[in-house]
Amino acid sequence: MTGVQAAGSTAAAGRAPEEDGVSLRFAPLPEHVRTARLVAVALARRAGVEEGLLDEVRLAVGEACSRAVGLHRSAAPGEPVLVRFAPPGDRFRVEVADLVTGGPVPKPDEGGENESSGLFDPNSGEADMGLAVLRGLVDDLEVETVPAGGVIRMGWPVHHPDYA
Repeated sequence: MTGVQAAGSTAAAGRAPEEDGVSLRFAPLPEHVRTARLVAVALARRAGVEEGLLDEVRLAVGEACSRAVGLHRSAAPGEPVLVRFAPPGDRFRVEVADLVTGGPVPKPDEGGENESSGLFDPNSGEADMGLAVLRGLVDDLEVETVPAGGVIRMGWPVHHPDYA
């Protein structure tokens, strides 16, 4: 898979797009994290997240997506990262899903030298550091590990519960 695409077609299912929110599916490439951040801030602003929290939204979504991209690049490079923005409500909610966290993660082949492979190691402190950064940024944070992967759920208060 290459590039970024909107996931799902709610119009074809006979439902208004607002009922399902917005989904973004992208190849695990670092350059796509920027797109996810831009979409997150645009939707947060539209949902009524106060201006002072938009940087937090941008940083948190970027960190969660970067973490998922790193996990995918090391263990599931052909699988997309999925970001879901919940429908309008009393909070602006974002989910970043990966297909790696809960499953087995292959170890890099051990060579004769102790050089880094340049890949993200989910067993390293770097994976935990990303979660620590998120815990510092987001008050409403939930991290769930399931057999099919992991989901990071984040939420922020809104002043206007419905999109304008």
